[in-house]
Amino acid sequence: MPKCWRIQPHDAAAVSRLERSVGISPVLARLLAARGVAEDDARTFLAGSLSDLRDPELLPGVAEAADRIVAAVKAGKRLCIYGDYDADGMTATAILAGCLQALNADFFWYVPDRFDEGYGLNAAALATIKEKGAGLVVTVDCGIASVAEAVAARELGLELIVTDHHAFEDELPEADVLVHPRLPGHDYPFGELCGAGVAFKLAWAIATRVSGAKQVTPRLRAMLLKGIGLAAVGTVADVVPLLDENRIYVRHGLEALRSRGGPGVTRLLELAKLHEKSRLDSEDVAFRVAPRLNATGRMGMATVGIELLLTDDVARGHQLAEYAHELNAQRESIERSIQLAATKQATERFDPAADPALVLAARGWHPGVIGIVAGRLAEKYHRPVVMIAQDEHQGREAIGSLRSVPGFDVHAPLLACRELLRSCGGHAAAAGLRVDDGQIDAFREKFCGEVASRMAEGLRTATLDIDGETTLAALTLRVVEEIERLAPFGNANRRPVLCSSRVSLAAPARTMGEGGRHLQLSLVQHGATIRGVAFGAGDWLPHLPAPGEPFHIAFRPVVNEYRGRRSAEVQLVDWRPDGVDVAQELPPLAAAHG
Repeated sequence: MPKCWRIQPHDAAAVSRLERSVGISPVLARLLAARGVAEDDARTFLAGSLSDLRDPELLPGVAEAADRIVAAVKAGKRLCIYGDYDADGMTATAILAGCLQALNADFFWYVPDRFDEGYGLNAAALATIKEKGAGLVVTVDCGIASVAEAVAARELGLELIVTDHHAFEDELPEADVLVHPRLPGHDYPFGELCGAGVAFKLAWAIATRVSGAKQVTPRLRAMLLKGIGLAAVGTVADVVPLLDENRIYVRHGLEALRSRGGPGVTRLLELAKLHEKSRLDSEDVAFRVAPRLNATGRMGMATVGIELLLTDDVARGHQLAEYAHELNAQRESIERSIQLAATKQATERFDPAADPALVLAARGWHPGVIGIVAGRLAEKYHRPVVMIAQDEHQGREAIGSLRSVPGFDVHAPLLACRELLRSCGGHAAAAGLRVDDGQIDAFREKFCGEVASRMAEGLRTATLDIDGETTLAALTLRVVEEIERLAPFGNANRRPVLCSSRVSLAAPARTMGEGGRHLQLSLVQHGATIRGVAFGAGDWLPHLPAPGEPFHIAFRPVVNEYRGRRSAEVQLVDWRPDGVDVAQELPPLAAAHG
């Protein structure tokens, strides 16, 4: 959908104060000011240390949970970690498993089958866990909405500790302990930890108890250093805001992931072509590491991903990483096929430009991949999108995945449709659901109505926020490296977007990548030339101006590293023909590229 460009205003006085007090360049000062970072917080934002992480004892429920787990280990009780099949759930499971391994505890982990059991606790699984001799179950990245299942655990005689970060239902489960950063009645200062971030805090608290001091034993210290690398993956993969403690997890965890990740992670980085980079960044995790890890869960093999993260056996780690890499290639092929079919359905049966939301359904869609496609279509059409994978046999339960648009809490309208669903759950940006075949049309009608009544008018048009205007000549390697100090980039701390006016192509743009999905461009302005890429924008090619004709571009400045050579380049996110007001919607012909 066409986007309105909105160049962020800035307070010149605030920029000057930041520049002087923090000792940074005008470019960096302006970008910090645009993000609302005050002088007092700027140094921590730019260089937060591990010591800036809050004491784990402050996290609601952690103290009691750690006490119970340590007591269970000392008593020789068998424990079960009940995990989840996405990257956040897998890394959270691996963090707690690594902690229990370091304690020589008797434990195992359980991850529900994505297709047969679905997300979260279920009573049948708890019965199986009880049969396997567990006395204590610790959930990671799930359980806060499992009210009936907590009752089932108690009836089975299982002690239950729930650690989670997802949205609450109307009632909290009656578990023995609840660990959650936003637990009612508590005031933890940062409520946006992911499941892996919560699990790391718990592992940290357990380590200090066992060690009898804040200074933990060497074995437990090694466990925590590896754990912060896993927490970085979960934090980026779950798209939680990269602010506060999440920034610290990712900033320090990326290096720990590379140096202490273990043979499985090391091989995965090689397969993702990241091993030759001088350092990892959050986008490497988001676009190359997390998809390969997620592929194991999406294809119904999450235990492969967890073992990959945990194993110390080099041969086994390599084998698992290569399998995850192959599964990711399969996932990509399936994803492309589903996206083509879903796009065709969206445009032929519905009206993406006018409908408040899209609810698309078909038989044969892979339920493990529909969430990715829902996210891509939500970005493309700037509408909440529900993708529903129907069973091949008519009349059976269908699995759905929902993605929202920036600024709109999609969890509320989903909950308003609960009477039409078998189950649902999630958070503001993403959710999952199960629905009977015969209720899909009714759900579509009600969900679209709920979105229409709740979505503010200002959220209905896609807006591209731009940090400022620059010339191509100003984008030197030094300047772009200075911008990189704002990293890690991600949700709530996006990579800066800049714009340049009246640039032109030095030569015709070329497609690249499988199926010509991406574009490569050589851009020139006032004699300065820079390489540009546009990911997923192969369909722009017929609409771009001819070489020499001016147009406007919006882009992210990046450092490209190839065979040891670093250079500045730009990643295009949008463009406008010359003479078109960038603050207005484009006319139909010019909007064709959107």
